[in-house]
Amino acid sequence: MTRRWGRWIAGAIGIALVTAVSTARNPVFQGADPHAVMIDGEMWIFPTGGPGGSWAADRFGAFSSRDLDTWTSRGEILRRDQINWIGDDGAKAHFLWAPGVATRGGKWYLYYSVGPQNPTPSRIGVAVADAPQGPYRDSGGPLVTGGRQANGQFEAIDPMAFVDPRSGKAYLYAGGSAGAKLRVWELGRDMVSLAREVPIDQPPNFTEGAFMHERNGVYYLSYSHGRWNHPDYSVHYATARSPIGPWRYRGAILKSDASHQGPGHHSFVRTRNGAWLIIYHRWDALAGPGPLSGERQVAIDRVRYATDGTILPIVMTDGNEAPTLPGTGKRGE
Repeated sequence: MTRRWGRWIAGAIGIALVTAVSTARNPVFQGADPHAVMIDGEMWIFPTGGPGGSWAADRFGAFSSRDLDTWTSRGEILRRDQINWIGDDGAKAHFLWAPGVATRGGKWYLYYSVGPQNPTPSRIGVAVADAPQGPYRDSGGPLVTGGRQANGQFEAIDPMAFVDPRSGKAYLYAGGSAGAKLRVWELGRDMVSLAREVPIDQPPNFTEGAFMHERNGVYYLSYSHGRWNHPDYSVHYATARSPIGPWRYRGAILKSDASHQGPGHHSFVRTRNGAWLIIYHRWDALAGPGPLSGERQVAIDRVRYATDGTILPIVMTDGNEAPTLPGTGKRGE
């Protein structure tokens, strides 16, 4: 089936949207900042933007697939006009981007960025739903506000919530860009309040887009480095024995190549057969200088670990070289 897309908005907020079922391998669809989770054997992707054809970056949507080949829009899950506090700062314009989802106690939580940083500080909100497709109900106020801090500028963007499978504690990771500063908080049991901020060491080469996953007792803090619209945008990572460090920097694992530029703002997913995948955005363009222009694409590729637990460099793929999910009658992991 052919793809049907919404319009593209130029700049950091832009994403084109699936408005119906679509069939695609890499790239999966136009978009940015994809947060992916496995739900009952199906991969769901929550990107910047949402269905409906509105190009004011004013809503979020979700997309799902059982085989990573055929994708279905799950509809609109949260709109800007449903966030009652969004205009309290008096700024003339507000944009939504970089959603992150988490689940606990039968509820689903959608964390999101409200920006830009200027003329007023960026903020992070959270909304709650009874199912991953929503509808989500905003919690009533910003969870984190950026701006000038005692130790410098902090941009409240790119939230990621992680529930530690060993301790049961939930953490919120956020920050980046202008201040290139990562901050971490322990979330309250309600997942919509902050219990305390956790002091951490800043990971080397951190810019934005932090993501945490755990494998065999090792915690992997991965993040984007570089300028979002330049070929140096890339994914680096560090490891630790806890979700709050101390970090051991491990280097870059996803970088531009001859035909794909600026890969980043990613998430990791473990599939139903135990394989690991990385979901990220990129520009499908020949090597060259930035700034990059046009449409960012969401892509999915394999993650492989060495025997010592380090992540091997990610190889970006196209078309039928991309991974699929097994048990669908198609070529899988």
